[in-house]
Amino acid sequence: WLTENLSWHYAFFVNVPVCALLLALLFIGLPHEKPDWVYLREADWAGIAGMILGLGGLTIVLEEGHREEWFDSTLIVQLTLMTVVGFALLTYGQLYARKPVLKLRLMLSRQFASVVVMALALGMVMYGSTYVIPQFLAIISDYNALQTGLVIFWMGVPAFLLMPVLPFMIRRIHIRIAVGAGMFIMALSCFVSINLTAESGGAVFTESQFLRGIGMILTMMFLNQATVASVAKEDAGDASGIFNAARNLGGSFALAGLASFQDQRLWHHSRRMEETLNANSPRLQEYLDGMTASLGSPQAALEMLSGIIQRDAFVMTYNDVFFAMGAITLVTVPLVLFLKPLPKNLSLSMH
Repeated sequence: WLTENLSWHYAFFVNVPVCALLLALLFIGLPHEKPDWVYLREADWAGIAGMILGLGGLTIVLEEGHREEWFDSTLIVQLTLMTVVGFALLTYGQLYARKPVLKLRLMLSRQFASVVVMALALGMVMYGSTYVIPQFLAIISDYNALQTGLVIFWMGVPAFLLMPVLPFMIRRIHIRIAVGAGMFIMALSCFVSINLTAESGGAVFTESQFLRGIGMILTMMFLNQATVASVAKEDAGDASGIFNAARNLGGSFALAGLASFQDQRLWHHSRRMEETLNANSPRLQEYLDGMTASLGSPQAALEMLSGIIQRDAFVMTYNDVFFAMGAITLVTVPLVLFLKPLPKNLSLSMH
């Protein structure tokens, strides 16, 4: 709505009143404690700098690399070097800091490592779908930002409906069943969208978006609990940070991979369709003659045919993308076997 009526820039201000309210609640609700300056001396400053440079650089490289033609771009080369330096500093902190900024050694645990891998898959489907669906609706269905937003909206409805009963579900449902069902439903939401056509509009995504929302809320909330339960109590904060970083990196990997995958499949489908068009075909000549009579010139008829080929290649590419995301999600489902049951007295944890 903001994009259509004001400017897309205003979308960044949506969080301002929300954060102001949260800050007020923090000041009111949390007990005051005197600062303990010893943490400044003991902080893993190398690791902090490394995390900022490494994760920040990697995210931009993955998200902008395809657009900038990867290492043909000086910017991408510089950011890649910055990423390498960042991860070197992060590694130094892991080896020598008294208290590393993130305890990456937690990933040596088979259970926690499986949670991290599933978080990557969760991020890929969550951010990948919100990248692909608006593209399809804008390019194929000619939707504006507000119309696209109303389609994306359906993904958030299950979270609104299920949130009140989640504490009960977490206490009653085995984590392997919940996460496995959530991942399977997310995969299903992708497979539902593999039969798109050039006539498909936003309505065809209602079912898949609703399924995706159900799968995501089940997977995310139960994995949040598994994150805390799979490590010692004092490591819960580090585990939560790694989980969130993995989910966001999954989104970055999805954006980078999907952009390259789309280009490759678009080229593939375009060439295959062009190969079926024989210049001496009577049907093709008849079609072009009809288009020429309608549009007024042979050049316009050829441009119209090229546009149809490009449009149908796009549609087939998006079908391939949804199939790939569904397949990747299904591959991670067996990792639920590494998850251990949640403690009975575990309170609902939100990260």
